[in-house]
Amino acid sequence: MYEKEKKPFSIDLVPEPDSLQSVIYSMVAIPHLSPVNFFNDFSAMVDDPSQLGKDDMSEAGIFEIDGENRLFSLTIYADHRRMIVEPEVASQILVAKAVRRLVCYGAEPVAMSVMLNHVELSDPLDQQLVVEARNGLEKAAEVFGLQISHRKIFYDYSRERANIPPTLIVSMVGKMKKEAQLITPKFKNKGTNIFLIGKSYDDVNASEYLDHYHEIKEWPLMQFDLGLEKQLMDLVKGLAERNLVESLSPVGIGGLFFTLLRASLPNDLGFDITTDAEIRQDAFLFGESMGRVIACVSEDKEDDLVDYLREHKLPFFTLGHVTRGEIRIDDTSYGFVDKMTENVETE
Repeated sequence: MYEKEKKPFSIDLVPEPDSLQSVIYSMVAIPHLSPVNFFNDFSAMVDDPSQLGKDDMSEAGIFEIDGENRLFSLTIYADHRRMIVEPEVASQILVAKAVRRLVCYGAEPVAMSVMLNHVELSDPLDQQLVVEARNGLEKAAEVFGLQISHRKIFYDYSRERANIPPTLIVSMVGKMKKEAQLITPKFKNKGTNIFLIGKSYDDVNASEYLDHYHEIKEWPLMQFDLGLEKQLMDLVKGLAERNLVESLSPVGIGGLFFTLLRASLPNDLGFDITTDAEIRQDAFLFGESMGRVIACVSEDKEDDLVDYLREHKLPFFTLGHVTRGEIRIDDTSYGFVDKMTENVETE
């Protein structure tokens, strides 16, 4: 573990799938990816429209502590798969994911607490991991302007952890004013346009797609640039302040396709998208490279959004639009969202 010498790896070593549908239906059954399961039911409908605002706040982890016009948002991310590959970068990725989640809801990240489980400090390899993880956390905190609770990592020692790898857990809190716009990831209306903000790569490294569909377990980390993450977050804050978007969602676990699917299910909507011809289709849809956000915009604000994106000189791509429920990719239909998870076990 924590080797400095990395085995050569290229996406050219990963065969392109014969059927995109086979990838979708095999991955949708993965318990932690499935949009329908006992603990994570994205398809649950809201029966009482008057409760919609409250549900949105709960979904975003946003809560009110006092009556002083302040709201807070909390998110927690954990990682063990990537920590043993490159701890310093993996810890920065984890912080960036938490920041991206809070900012996409309209919150301002302010502080984080860190826990590192399953380490044994008498082991030189674990000592190295702790030092590199701390360096990564401090760099990320400086870039994003975050406080770290007690300026230290809390440890859970485990002398007999067997095959349990070290796990980093980041808890992050953000703040927002009551009058600030709360933005949720779910699609709101048929016909709204979908943009992908950030650069896509021919990259499937460290992805669920590589792990589960191709059963390739040794890989380098995905594309990640801490400076670009900061630029993207500043841009996304501006989108929220200017009320330019209907929804925002960071591209996360499972890649672009599963991020779109999670945004579709709450309101039984779908998406019609075109992939980037310069990127392998599987990498574009299922790769988990960092620094990407999905934005939904109404037709009357589309020109303003495009002007704003061009002004900030970050790459963006016009994906397509929200549908009444059908999923279409490159002019091929993959059915409807209400059928997508019919055969998925939810135990």
